[in-house]
Amino acid sequence: MDTNRFDTFREQALAEGFDEVLERQWAPHTVLDTHTHPFSVKAVVTAGEMWLTVGGDTQHLRTGDTFALGRDVPHAERYGAEGAAYWVARRNG
Repeated sequence: MDTNRFDTFREQALAEGFDEVLERQWAPHTVLDTHTHPFSVKAVVTAGEMWLTVGGDTQHLRTGDTFALGRDVPHAERYGAEGAAYWVARRNG
């Protein structure tokens, strides 16, 4: 993890009203069927690739790509052959 860049991402997210910021890492070929979260998110992919499906639309996300999801939005996730990592800011309120 590039600590300086993570710190900048974290500071910006907290200034925007997000409650917490963390790094998530996923093993190769992980599949998460449709689910929701009780928080909204904004994230940036920092390694690997993933597919994010929301409402029948699938985005193929690679390193450097960003995504956002609202609270309680149904979505599914699938991770590539090398897995993936991303920095994510969560807003609980």
